[in-house]
Amino acid sequence: MAKLFVNVDHVATVREARKTNVPDPVSASLAAEQAGADGITVHLREDRRHIQDRDVRILRQVVTTKLNLEMAPVEEMVKIALEVRPDQVTLVPEKRQEITTEGGLDVVANASQLKEVVRRLRRGRILVSLFVDPDPAQVRTSKEVGAGAVEINTGAYSEAKSDADIEAEFRKISQSVVLAFQEGFRVHAGHGLTYKNVGLVAKLKEIEEFNIGHNIIARAVMVGMERAVREMVELLRG
Repeated sequence: MAKLFVNVDHVATVREARKTNVPDPVSASLAAEQAGADGITVHLREDRRHIQDRDVRILRQVVTTKLNLEMAPVEEMVKIALEVRPDQVTLVPEKRQEITTEGGLDVVANASQLKEVVRRLRRGRILVSLFVDPDPAQVRTSKEVGAGAVEINTGAYSEAKSDADIEAEFRKISQSVVLAFQEGFRVHAGHGLTYKNVGLVAKLKEIEEFNIGHNIIARAVMVGMERAVREMVELLRG
């Protein structure tokens, strides 16, 4: 049965718009857990545009499910992860000018660097997942660098408009998910998924974890966090 990790970054986005202390991503995380979330995801970006270091440290103390820390594979973040010890780290690419993560890690081009980062995190007894595009070469190289999980980027699928494009992007995801499972990975998926498009991807039984944030937070603005999370859980498991 697929697990739902709720990304609360954009609760912090609203808070940081006024540089105040509300809404609180920690409180939102506790509400998400109460509603049935299996884990909490936060992305500590180098520019600290939403989640702050203090958030991560408090979440490590209060999250009762699992804490997934998304971060760039850079020295500053590795040190923070080894200090905080989240249950899981998901390594993602990062550009200062982007609105949100634009694509998967290029594991093939950066294998040597990523191998060292993965080694250090695994020595800290942290599960390491790599956020990759649905590309067989990226999945296979992720195995070579020692990751224990891969998160298949569903961004292109989520942005596709025509039926033909949706089908083509879903096929890429399906093939990569099966390959990752065959390679022995824990298979995760996420990016851009919504209440309307998640159902098709949720049919892929090899996926054990979904990371979904923006659409849940957008829904929570209208109906509250607990209802928004329950609705997504029902879609994943229905």
